[in-house]
Parts: sequence; structure tokens; C-alpha cells
Amino acid sequence: MTSLVAVSAYLPSAVPIESLQGELELTDAQLRRLRRFYGLSEVCRSGESEAETLLAAAGKLTALAGQEKRVRYLVRAKTMPGATPYPVNPMLEVRDALGLSQATMFTLTDHACASGLLAVDLCGTLLAADGDPDALALVLCGEKAFTHTAQVIPDVAIMGEATAAVLVAPGGDRDRVLGFATATHGGPGGAVILSDEEATEFRQIYPDALAEVTHAAVAEAGLRLSDIDLVLPHNVNRVSWIRAGGALGLPKEKIFLGNVGSTGHCFCADPFLNHATATSLGLLTPGSNYLMVSVGLGSTFSAMVCQH
Repeated sequence: MTSLVAVSAYLPSAVPIESLQGELELTDAQLRRLRRFYGLSEVCRSGESEAETLLAAAGKLTALAGQEKRVRYLVRAKTMPGATPYPVNPMLEVRDALGLSQATMFTLTDHACASGLLAVDLCGTLLAADGDPDALALVLCGEKAFTHTAQVIPDVAIMGEATAAVLVAPGGDRDRVLGFATATHGGPGGAVILSDEEATEFRQIYPDALAEVTHAAVAEAGLRLSDIDLVLPHNVNRVSWIRAGGALGLPKEKIFLGNVGSTGHCFCADPFLNHATATSLGLLTPGSNYLMVSVGLGSTFSAMVCQH
């Protein structure tokens, strides 16, 4: 059974969203809505390179130190397919700096901001097929908000630059993956900037699509929704999760929203950033069942149930 050996996060300094108003071309009304209604106050921004931010997250994985030769796969989970000009590849720098030259390296972007959960599931499948119980995979999430399109989802979220590192094993008794479900609906949501009609349609399918994968993942785990102790969501905004929790019948106290106001939506890294923070706060205790949820552009909805 796939397990998360360790999860670490790197949170660069946060800046007030007001300081980004001109850069993001936000009106005063949009700024007020983001702060007062959506609960956004600060966003993580870094002057470091993408490789440096990824290495900062990986460097906090104490479980990786001395175990580098066991890493069979190095996987980059991304939202944006390309962020650097050819032939620049930050992952080559990351691989060499971490001493992972023996690892097979590849990138996943298929599920956009839900690609991090896909990467964990895929790594578990690959490691199980390899048959080496001691092998590991390292998944790296988070990226640079390098263009205006990558910096903001209008009237929904502001993108942040925090990163996360996840060490995956084919077995273990800590943070075991009990269930995973994903569905790509296509249609609206495939672009960052939607027309009014597309945005309306996406909002209409959102609650049911989110509920569908949530119930599927919980059922695969052999649990009921009432057995979930904590939800670690993607950090788009507070109101969307309060509404989603109401539609699912989940009390808002079970949905961890502590990072929404201070990190921004950090692409694929969000559920793992929340995992690291929730663990540090003692919100995940041995035996806790938790649900990680993320939604990617292209209308991909994903949910993963784990036991701490």
C-alpha cells in the first residue's frame, strides 16, 4: 500500500495582496472581494529561481538524507507545462544537487493543479510494479508564477510560489494511501480566463464533480465521510470550500483553511503544504483519516484518502 514517508514544505516570504494590485491589474472592487469575501490577505512570493525553491522544500526532508540511492523516481508535478526556455531545465539542477543521478526523472502536467495527487498515485503504482520494497520516489510540487496568466485566476485566486516535497514508498504504516479518485470533465475550466458563460457553467458543475470524486475516494478507502477527521484542500479561497463543505455535509471545522489567507494558491503544492502545516500543529494524530482534494484547469477533480 502506497505511503507518504515524509512531507515537507517551503514557504517563501508572504507579501500583502495590495502590493500586487498593479502587477495583477486588479480593480479596487476585485481587491476588496479577494480580501473580505475570499479571505485572501497575503501571497507567498520568492525572488529565488524555481530550482532553488524546489531544493528548499526537498532540503527539509530529513527522511531523504542518506537514502538518496533508494530513490528510483524523481517526479515533477506541475500545473503549467512550460515555464523555462529550451534547453533550460531546473530539474536537472535539482537532480544533481540532491544526488539523485540514478533516478528516472519525468514531469506530470496532465491534471494541472491536481497533478500532485496524480503523481503520488502513479509513483505508488510504479514502485509496487517494480517489486522493490525499499525503493522510494520523490515528488516535487509548486512553481513560479512567471506570467500574468500564471499569477491570478480572475475573481477566484492569486497564485503563490510555495513548494512541497513528498517522499513516497510502496508500503509502510504511516500516511498510507487508502483511496484515490479522479475525474476529468473537460469543457469549462480549461483556461485560466473564462468567459462569463464558461465561469457560470464551471461553478454549476463544481459542487457535484467535487462530491463525486470525494465519495469515490472515501468508498475505495472503505470509509464513510463521517470517518474523515480532516480535509486538506487546494488553497483557492475560503468561500468555495465553505460552500463545498456544506454541499458534502462536512462541518467547516474539519476543513483546514489555515494557509488560504497567507500562501495563495500554490499550484499542485497546496494539499501537501496543508499536510505539513497540519502536522506541525498537531492536527494529524496517529490513526487520523484525512482527505486531500485538488481541482485542476481542464475540470479535473481529484481526491485522496490517507491514514496518518
